[in-house]
Amino acid sequence: MFLNIPINTIVIRCLSVVVLIFGSTLNTMSQASFKAANRDFERLSYVEALNHYEDFVENAKPGNEDLPEALSKLAFCYKKLQDYRNAERVYRNLFKGYESILDSKEYLYFAQVLASNSKYKESQLYYSKYGEKQATDLRAKNFTVAYMDKSPFYRDSSLYTIKYLDALNSRQADFSPMYNGKGLVFVSARDEDGFIKRVFLNNQTPFLDLFIYPDTTSLMVNGSGGSIAKVQSANSNATFAQLEEMEQFSKKINSKYHEGPMAFFSGGKQIVFTRNNLMGSKTRKSADGINMLKLYTAKFDGKNWDHIEELPFNSDDYSCGHPALNVENTKMYFVSDMPGGYGGTDLYSVEYNNGSWGTPVNMGRDINTEGDEMFPFVDEMNNLYFASNGHAGLGGLDIFYTELENDVPVSLPENLGTPINSPQDDFGLITNGARSSGFFSSNRLHGYSDDNIYSFSRKCRNLKIIVVDEDTELAIADAEVRLIKSGVNQDLHITDSMGEVNLCMSTGLDFEFKAFKEGYESNSVNYASMSTSDGAEALLKIYLHSSKLPLVKGTIRSELTNEPIAGATVILTNERDESTETVITGKDGKYEFQPTKKGKYVVSAVKTNYATNTEEVGKIKPKKSDNSSYEQNLGMIAEGDIFRIENIYYDYGKDAIRRDARKELINTVLPVLKKYPQIVVEIRSHTDSRSSTEFNQDLSNRRAQSVVEFLTSRGIEADRMKATGFGETMLVNECADGVDCGEAKHQQNRRTEFKILNVSEPTVKKN
Repeated sequence: MFLNIPINTIVIRCLSVVVLIFGSTLNTMSQASFKAANRDFERLSYVEALNHYEDFVENAKPGNEDLPEALSKLAFCYKKLQDYRNAERVYRNLFKGYESILDSKEYLYFAQVLASNSKYKESQLYYSKYGEKQATDLRAKNFTVAYMDKSPFYRDSSLYTIKYLDALNSRQADFSPMYNGKGLVFVSARDEDGFIKRVFLNNQTPFLDLFIYPDTTSLMVNGSGGSIAKVQSANSNATFAQLEEMEQFSKKINSKYHEGPMAFFSGGKQIVFTRNNLMGSKTRKSADGINMLKLYTAKFDGKNWDHIEELPFNSDDYSCGHPALNVENTKMYFVSDMPGGYGGTDLYSVEYNNGSWGTPVNMGRDINTEGDEMFPFVDEMNNLYFASNGHAGLGGLDIFYTELENDVPVSLPENLGTPINSPQDDFGLITNGARSSGFFSSNRLHGYSDDNIYSFSRKCRNLKIIVVDEDTELAIADAEVRLIKSGVNQDLHITDSMGEVNLCMSTGLDFEFKAFKEGYESNSVNYASMSTSDGAEALLKIYLHSSKLPLVKGTIRSELTNEPIAGATVILTNERDESTETVITGKDGKYEFQPTKKGKYVVSAVKTNYATNTEEVGKIKPKKSDNSSYEQNLGMIAEGDIFRIENIYYDYGKDAIRRDARKELINTVLPVLKKYPQIVVEIRSHTDSRSSTEFNQDLSNRRAQSVVEFLTSRGIEADRMKATGFGETMLVNECADGVDCGEAKHQQNRRTEFKILNVSEPTVKKN
């Protein structure tokens, strides 16, 4: 399944369903049969190779020089076919007889197989031995440490209820569900036509197609947490009666080869999906003869899915698959084994804008490992879920979670733990922003041979926080309580008249709660919900001691959109002794500080690809009134921001800057360029549609250049500005050639903007 070989054997989960053929007519073994096994192995036909290797091993004489290779490849076949019990049996024989000559990868594979069989102590031993041979592979250390204390994998288990879905699952593989209106589209190898389908060479299973279940209302879990709901046999009559509700998603999209994980654009009228390298009736192969996977889009015309197009960054020589779209449809996340990655398969992101795709970008070392990362999903809160066998987990693929900010994870991936994850493969999770319910795939039910779809629901733990005056023991109303996770600000809550905040804690991670109130010193407590039982409501008290020093707080916002900026590092600096305090903003963009000493303070906001902004707070000293605070809001500008320069208009056909425009440049643009000396900007000039295209292009070039010359004359370095004319190519209204418009509308198109092209490395610098 998850091979370090072409992704068509891994990315659309076709190797997880296998029909093992035990036994064959025994013949006298010879070197010819060993060579035949190797040929099957090289062409990735693991079922056939497995049978040949078993026969060879059984009949080989002790000391046969090919026996170590045969055992290694036989164990590998069982591992790839997810028959972990037989894989363990063969690996034990391999290590018993030949450990001294084995390659380091055998230690890794054996450790992985042992974990999939829930033998974590022994798995830890072989991960440790692997680390001695491959110290640079972080999997060795991470798994060794994780198996010293497995309790973090179980701390949230009581919160979940898991349900096997009889209505969806069949005798064959069913996996990777995706929301589609009220329905659920998923991948299946089922025989929908009643006759034998073409089979996939690697594991002799049918090729995969897309199916749709029309209404998921009845599929969701109802009941208490901490259990797996009643599971019926996948072969029961009830199951196959329910399967009659299933139908192919699209006969135009489904082909005679694999169709795999997919994602829908908002509105459900456009899809991006995984398929073997096929366009029309023609298949294409890589240089080494492998039919890779590619990503395709299709549109719904009201009756059928049509207009199938290949994405531009696909390649015949590597695979791309497993698409996921953010809610705005501006970013797609996908899986690829393209050159330059960290492991077998990595996660990538690519921008999407009005039908145009950008250049894929690897999501980096925090997400990707030496193993395989795949099956991404992004919810409406920009939380990324994905499956990995490279991050420490319970065995096979585990599902992980992290929050994204501009494609950058704000924390290390977190293992969702049991019962979502198991010693087998767990993947393809979809859910809402609160992770209160959803669906995922797993092959836990029937061991190695079946992928199935499950639904889940999750409860939360009740937590009461009380903020109390340390001296009087009285509750403090209207205090701010900030949740901090991994050093990053999260939700902000306000205590009620009883000094209380009641929260629903839906995760078992460690948190810090920090309380602020004018007239008090801030204080914090840590909370770790490590218990696996529901228990009674948890209670935390935060005691505040009176203080005469005021709070310093504010909001970090975009200068362009006025939206809060998450992930900004806010630094409060005491200029007297240069001491600092630091917080990282959450989604509300807010920050809070409680200075502990007097002095003159400045506050700075720093973020990659943003221009650093530093503002004076002023002198902080004891106040007579307890109800006092300093509020200092900071704006930030980022690379790519485009600002409209209001009132920079030109007379028709002229490039001279009018008197009213000069005032606007002096009052708005010039201060920005002086405040942020690290930025480089593009002066962008536009014309209306009147006159010829050539004349307008030349005119806009001259207008942009005149602005650059004006700002240069006021002390701005010329190399910090780039003049660009766009002519009539970017009109802001309907007034194109041939459209009758008044002067006021034409005037709107004769405009000037400036775009932030580059921001140098962030520095904290007082203005």
